[in-house]
Amino acid sequence: MQIEFNSKAQERRFEAYMGQLITAVEHADRAEPLRAYVTGLISIEGRKSVEPMAAVIDPMKVSKRHQSMLHIVGTSPWSDGAVMKVAYDWAKGPITDHGPIDAMIFDDTGIPKKGRHSVGVGRQYCGVKGKQDNCQVVVSLSIGNETATLPVAYRLYLPKDWAEDPDRRQKCGVPEKIEFQEKWKIALMLVDDALASGKPRVPVLADAGYGDATDFRDGLTGRHLPYIVGVKKDTTVWEPGKGPLPPEPRTGKRGQPQKCLRRDEDHQPLPIVDIARGLDPSDFTEVVWREGTKCEMQSRFAAVRVCPAHRDYYRTAPRPEEWLLIEWPSAEKEPTKYWLSTLNETTPLAELVRTAKMRWRIERDYQELKDELGIDHYEGRGWRGLHHHWALCIAAYAFLVAERALFSPLGPPGSDRGFRLPALPATFQPRGAAARPASPADVDNHAADCSGHGADSQAGRVPDLPPLARGASRANRSVEDSGDPRALMTQ
Repeated sequence: MQIEFNSKAQERRFEAYMGQLITAVEHADRAEPLRAYVTGLISIEGRKSVEPMAAVIDPMKVSKRHQSMLHIVGTSPWSDGAVMKVAYDWAKGPITDHGPIDAMIFDDTGIPKKGRHSVGVGRQYCGVKGKQDNCQVVVSLSIGNETATLPVAYRLYLPKDWAEDPDRRQKCGVPEKIEFQEKWKIALMLVDDALASGKPRVPVLADAGYGDATDFRDGLTGRHLPYIVGVKKDTTVWEPGKGPLPPEPRTGKRGQPQKCLRRDEDHQPLPIVDIARGLDPSDFTEVVWREGTKCEMQSRFAAVRVCPAHRDYYRTAPRPEEWLLIEWPSAEKEPTKYWLSTLNETTPLAELVRTAKMRWRIERDYQELKDELGIDHYEGRGWRGLHHHWALCIAAYAFLVAERALFSPLGPPGSDRGFRLPALPATFQPRGAAARPASPADVDNHAADCSGHGADSQAGRVPDLPPLARGASRANRSVEDSGDPRALMTQ
């Protein structure tokens, strides 16, 4: 199959990038299936499952291409981490040209599924449907800035009933070391891996699904990572300027002195919704945090310093003060969102709001990964296949993010892809569709030998992408191996 690029420079960047991905999978036999899979993810419209991609990539040998692509994603034992590293290294330069990496963003996404045999599937909250439903859930970590973000780590959430079912684990190839973990624990594991691989220490952003877990917030603080995370309105804190009572003084000579903080009937923490209601209207300020597609994004915010109160009666010292950020739009009767943040106490309100609202970028990542690249289209059931598919989707996305970031201002989602999207062959029949009558042209389609029959015999075939140039000069090869697409902008 042949992709039409915007320029020769863009084609060279794609070829250089594919060369590095092929190196990451560590086997020459994986080169063509990998190229076919990534090319299909980027260039075809519609569903990105293996069969329709194979039909577009190699319409004369659909069955053979289908099997090789199934193998590269479902069975082949290459490292997801190695592919993800190539993707990050490729996109990092163009992203940081617009500013330093300034946020790590956690979220999870649901993938609706039928049945019970796909790995990790179960009845759980599915954000796509906004309710409990049968789905898989993947936890991911993205990093970036206001210009662009890129997922750099992910892992399937394995529900407890799956983790404790040896038969289903074996059938789906779940690694032995994988145990049941809450999503926030998976998030901390991902951040440890990210820091170990040299990712920058920047503020962590997450919604209330993670922020409500005090152990998650404590884990970030223990790793010296500031955060700004959503919390629910019933989260309890001490009013500004207040805190728990000191340990009760010793009254006699016997027994150990009390060490834990305490409360009494007249000295209790409050839900943050009550803190918000107790603020004066003048405490709220209208803040604009970014330009939207039609108008400025703005709302009313207030920020106060509070001490979180979660089970502090088991502690010997109060929790440190942090920011409570409250959003209360003027048209609403109640506040709509709350965040706790350990950003510096001198952080201006506008900066708190801008940082908190950066979390929307991961929603756009998911939207583009699903709508443009089919990250939720994988039809296999195994652990390895799902994670391989995600790695290749993110690798394809990294190329598009880098292309977008190379040129400013940034266009809307999907405007920069630079590829002509070929249609499915006229003879392609989706799985499950009613059979159509065979025509003479269909007979022995895969067995026919088209060589030597003239140019017209190949007119209906979309040729494969050309292989990497073997005779490239040493100078050109060193640029391609650099892993930075900016080096290939003008060549």
